[in-house]
Amino acid sequence: RTEMAGSTAIAQRTHFTQHDNELHRPACSRHAAVLLGGGTMNDDIMEMTIEEDYPEFREAVAKICEGFPGQYWRDLEDQPPEGSYPTEFVNALTESGFLGALIPEEFGGSGLPVRAGAVILESIHENGCSAAACHAQMYTMGTVLRHGTDDQKNEYLPKIASGELRLQAFAVTEPTTGSDTTQLKTKADRKGNGYVVNGQKVWTSRAAHSDLMLLLARTTPAEDCKKRTDGLSCFLIDLREAQGNGCDIKPLGAMINHNTTEVFFDNLQIPGSSLIGEEGKGFRYILDGMNAERILIASECIGDGRYFIKKATDYANSRQVFGRSIGQNQGVQFPIAECHAKIESAALMVEKAALLFDANEKCGPEANIAKMLAADASWEAGTVAMETFGGFGFSKEFDIERKFRETRLYQTAPVSRNLILSYIAEHVLKLPRSY
Repeated sequence: RTEMAGSTAIAQRTHFTQHDNELHRPACSRHAAVLLGGGTMNDDIMEMTIEEDYPEFREAVAKICEGFPGQYWRDLEDQPPEGSYPTEFVNALTESGFLGALIPEEFGGSGLPVRAGAVILESIHENGCSAAACHAQMYTMGTVLRHGTDDQKNEYLPKIASGELRLQAFAVTEPTTGSDTTQLKTKADRKGNGYVVNGQKVWTSRAAHSDLMLLLARTTPAEDCKKRTDGLSCFLIDLREAQGNGCDIKPLGAMINHNTTEVFFDNLQIPGSSLIGEEGKGFRYILDGMNAERILIASECIGDGRYFIKKATDYANSRQVFGRSIGQNQGVQFPIAECHAKIESAALMVEKAALLFDANEKCGPEANIAKMLAADASWEAGTVAMETFGGFGFSKEFDIERKFRETRLYQTAPVSRNLILSYIAEHVLKLPRSY
């Protein structure tokens, strides 16, 4: 049992067994059977909830968000980058146990499935708040969990679960390489029993507010590798020791309060124990965690979409023009209704992707499609909300313009829709690789 938001909530888990075809979900939900593969009904079966799942989590998150209304987020945006981090909000989520929800119980977490994490993040965004300042605390630890040594797991995961340490910075993107990760220039050269790191990262969000950081760096020159994905290694950097000793973090101004930074490495010396997994295989470790990231980010988009739809609906019902509510006009009704249909459709794909992930099934196509559909639907819902509010949509006090800017990010990050379309074309439809 896990203490969350002042009340005791059951740490509900998803159990999938191939032999008995049982998937245990919250008792309050009805289910729909979904075959994992082609065949008969005797094949492995998953169940998707038809009604709302994890209602206790949704309620607890909503109560937390009540303490952080729009004015809280607007005030943060008025601060310079170094003072705009929502520390109080992140602390509240940490104390509730939600940010350690996906860490196994043996390391002090709740041991919940990705679907539970998705519900938590979705609920944060549906209630007008933003999880962008801390969502990586949920999934970045997966690299350590799946590929770290026993010493690394025992040293860091319990402290991450309790909130004593924050691991929510992920240094991959560089100014000159962008999405072409295999061509990154940051190097980690062996020196004695450790490494010396030199290079630069950009759009490394939350680095200034994180104790630990995952770093992807080249340990073997690209020209010496048979595959362009070889020669990249993953390191766990202790920023408490690194800053001022070869690591410099600078805030990067942006259109949204995402606490993103540039990180500079100048002969940063790190111990050999910083290496996660095998040297040269870091690229596959990074890819390994991307499905969870896409599912969780897609869930935030679903929350944003539902936030926009509720706001637009309430405003359309209350706003009086020409002696009647604007919600009586089909020109106002239909766009909102269409957004609702698209959000709910995307939500089904998000849940399918999460259930596949939790059943240890391949879910790359589903995770990517879920992220694209959810991001598109939330962006369209934001646009419709802006149009429904008219001029007031641009007023800060209504928070529509803030959420509108925030949800726009997911058209681009953590993966753009064009890259997703390219993935679907090549890996799902088997179309020729584009260049």
